[in-house]
Amino acid sequence: MIPLRDANPSATRPFVTIALIVLNSLAFFYEIALSERGLQQLFFTLGMVPARVGLFPAHPDVTFGDAVFPLFTSMFLHGGWMHLIGNMWFLWIFGDNIEDYLGHLRYLFFYLLCGLGAGITHTLFNWGSLIPSIGASGAVAGVLGAYLLLYPKHRVLTLIPAFFLFMVELPAVVILLYWFVIQFFSGAASIGAEGGGVAWWAHVGGFVLGFALVKRFRGRPRRPAVHYRIVD
Repeated sequence: MIPLRDANPSATRPFVTIALIVLNSLAFFYEIALSERGLQQLFFTLGMVPARVGLFPAHPDVTFGDAVFPLFTSMFLHGGWMHLIGNMWFLWIFGDNIEDYLGHLRYLFFYLLCGLGAGITHTLFNWGSLIPSIGASGAVAGVLGAYLLLYPKHRVLTLIPAFFLFMVELPAVVILLYWFVIQFFSGAASIGAEGGGVAWWAHVGGFVLGFALVKRFRGRPRRPAVHYRIVD
C-alpha cells in the first residue's frame, strides 16, 4: 500500500518538515557527487555503526563524538534515490499534521529524538555489526507512530498494487498498522542474519517511541488570549 495524500489539512505551514526534506535532499546530492570510495568513507564516518557504539567508552580510540554524533548524522544520509524518495514522501504526507500539533520547535526535537531512539534500537538488535546504518526512516517512523495515535480515523488516499493498480481511501489506522506489522515481523525474521539490508528494528523503535511520546511532548496547550476593556 502506497499512501498518496491524507484528508487532514494542517492549520500552519510545515516549515520544519519542508526544511528536513530539503536538508535530506541536499545531503543526497552531495553523496552522488562523491567517488565510490569517498561515499563508502562518508557512510562509515557519519553512518551509525553498532560496533563503534558498543566499543564506547571502553576503547580509547572511540570517542563520544565517534559513537553518538553518527546517531544524528545518519538520519540525513540515504543509499539511493528510492530510499530518499520513499522516506521523504511519507514525511511529507504525515509530518505536517504532527508539526501542526506539536509546534515547529517541539516537532523538530521530537523528530530527532525518534531518530535517536531508532538508532539505539537498531544497535541493540545488531550489536557488534560493522555495517553502517543510514536513512531517515527511523525518525519518520516516529512521525507515523504519532499519526496513528492522534489521527487513526483520518482517511488516506492509497495506491494498492495488486493484479492491477487501484486507489482507495483507507483509515490511517489500517495503513499504519499494516506498515508496522511488516516492520516487526521482518525484524523478527532478520535476527541472527548477517549482511546489510533494511534496518527493520530502527523502524520499530522509532514508531513505538513516536506513539508513546507525542502527547507528552506537546506540553500544556496554550490558553486563549483574554481581551478586556477597563470601564471607568
